[in-house]
Amino acid sequence: MSTSQDALSEIIPQIDRITPATALPLAELEIAGSNLGPQNDRVPGVSIDDERADLLMASPGRMRIRVPEDGRTGQLVVCLPSGKTTSAAVSIGRKLSDGLHPVTSPAVSPSGMIYATISGSRGKMMPVSVVRISPSGQGTPFASGILNATGLAFNPDGELFVTSRAEGNVYRIDGSGEHSLYAEGMGVATGAAFDREGNLYVGDRSGTIFKIDPVRRIFVYATLEPSVSAYHLAFDEEGTLFVTGPTLSPNEAIWAIDRKGTPRIWFRGLGRPQGLAFDGQGRLHVAASLNGERGLFRFTGKAEPERVVAASTLVGVAFTPQSTAVLATQDAVYDVVLSN
Repeated sequence: MSTSQDALSEIIPQIDRITPATALPLAELEIAGSNLGPQNDRVPGVSIDDERADLLMASPGRMRIRVPEDGRTGQLVVCLPSGKTTSAAVSIGRKLSDGLHPVTSPAVSPSGMIYATISGSRGKMMPVSVVRISPSGQGTPFASGILNATGLAFNPDGELFVTSRAEGNVYRIDGSGEHSLYAEGMGVATGAAFDREGNLYVGDRSGTIFKIDPVRRIFVYATLEPSVSAYHLAFDEEGTLFVTGPTLSPNEAIWAIDRKGTPRIWFRGLGRPQGLAFDGQGRLHVAASLNGERGLFRFTGKAEPERVVAASTLVGVAFTPQSTAVLATQDAVYDVVLSN
């Protein structure tokens, strides 16, 4: 063995940090550490739970990889051409169901059952409108006959409601999956959320947030700038309604609407913010992009949110009674355990 080969064999790689520590399959992760670069023009190998990951970039102090399509939670291993290795734990979202088409956040019942839509292109009726998914990942058709099913929300009594963005209607779905008309005339009805008093709020993406009280009287609650895709709604513990609605701006806002219906910009700076939800600790999570990085962002009172999940096609988020996160992409639903 040559002197240079002897020297390379003594180099030990080290992982200091994986950012973020959680990802969905096919998302990109960044690894910071030392001695991670190529050796004699040969690049390191990277695997997650024994599945090879694509190496996108490697330098002595930094790597960027793509999570394997079949990636699972386990050890991320970096192996240098010399054979020296280092590893660190990484969490990968578990796919619960695919073949879906969510356009907003999923909904989780008090018992932990997950509901997601197969929305379809505008004006096209899909064979199944809403799918019910067990925490173990068993998905079954739940409701049919709702054109472009979009926003999902449970009321305080545990009843499921869904909007139709094509019809501007809201439907109530009973425990057997049968639906009945609850309200109509909601424009392009997208996101939905209930407050503690049982009032339903529906976002018409053309610029109106409607309020429907328990006796089905309809009010204009707030007016915002129109969205090019959908409004997404979530309440905090104080009864403030938080709303996202992507426009054509690269510098999007999260809106906070007080109990009197007065909106204000709560945060600005995201790219295409979509589904949002509060966890059990009252922290807001939003599917968006920031500084060119896409995924799930958590607000903890800092000036800028922290990206807690890397995900390239995320559209929504919900939390289970067990405090795990349920993430919806454009065609699937995953669950992940988020770090504190």
